[in-house]
Amino acid sequence: MDAEAIKRALEGSGLRCTPQRYAVMAYLMEHNRHPTAAEILEAVNRLDPRSSRATTYNNLRDLVRAGLVREVAVEGRAARFDAKGMRHHHFICDRCGEVEDIEWCEVPRPASGSLGKRILRECELIFRGLCAKCAPRSTSRSVS
Repeated sequence: MDAEAIKRALEGSGLRCTPQRYAVMAYLMEHNRHPTAAEILEAVNRLDPRSSRATTYNNLRDLVRAGLVREVAVEGRAARFDAKGMRHHHFICDRCGEVEDIEWCEVPRPASGSLGKRILRECELIFRGLCAKCAPRSTSRSVS
């Protein structure tokens, strides 16, 4: 996504295109490795050290609320962030905490009425287990 597309996406979601917000969004669009808020702050400030911790966290919150960024909760670890581009699910490694994209597949919606008065926005899968790097270590220990 180029600079103009990022500006249009921000403004189209009702967000002002501040330099700090633009920097966070641009970083997420360029890096699909699901960084933490602290990693985003460090990377953005390496390029142009003008963003405080509070500003970065507030921008991430606003981007999530606007639907431009997805927050991926990793149990017992810092949340990770992902710019919404193509739809996909996530795999989270129980050992190293790495978050990987998994190809999108349709998720069955709950039966009508099973959610009561709740309004469903989206269904997403999170797979948990051992990633390709950690799985071999696990099997080699259990064989010994």
